[in-house]
Amino acid sequence: MYYLMGLWESIRDFMATGGDVLLFVAVTLFLMWSLMLERYMYLRVVFPKERKRIIAAWDAREDTTSWYAQRIREAWISQANEKLTARMTIIKTLVAICPMIGLLGTVTGMISVFEVMATMGTSNARLMAGGISMATMPTMAGMVAALSGVFFSARLAGQLKIARETLVDSLPHH
Repeated sequence: MYYLMGLWESIRDFMATGGDVLLFVAVTLFLMWSLMLERYMYLRVVFPKERKRIIAAWDAREDTTSWYAQRIREAWISQANEKLTARMTIIKTLVAICPMIGLLGTVTGMISVFEVMATMGTSNARLMAGGISMATMPTMAGMVAALSGVFFSARLAGQLKIARETLVDSLPHH
């Protein structure tokens, strides 16, 4: 329990050091990871059942060679692909937005530094350091969030592509 309390205090201190923009980075990161975890769960739990259902429906068809049957096959593959790749555009957009939010933190932190310099002069190094910290922390957090998102969303996209191709290979056309 003490470990969790210490962890929470560390996170709270980090968020306070980086300013309000870190909250936007955290919300974006949470949303991005929630969507990616949902896609991983769909890929591992729901899609295998969907795949079996489509293969069973295809195998149950008497006609698999006609033009009409091939269009049905393509429609089923297209529908499955649409379900597989749902929300991937949102995930990729969130990954791309993370560094931009971090840069927003840089700008707000530098504005804070300039305000301190304008009101207190350049002699108050402690206040200037706080503003510089507010400038660098969101940038770092945004970049870390984006890097984790880039790696895992690319891996997820590859797994989704393999799942689609496996489905296509499982529905033979003559």
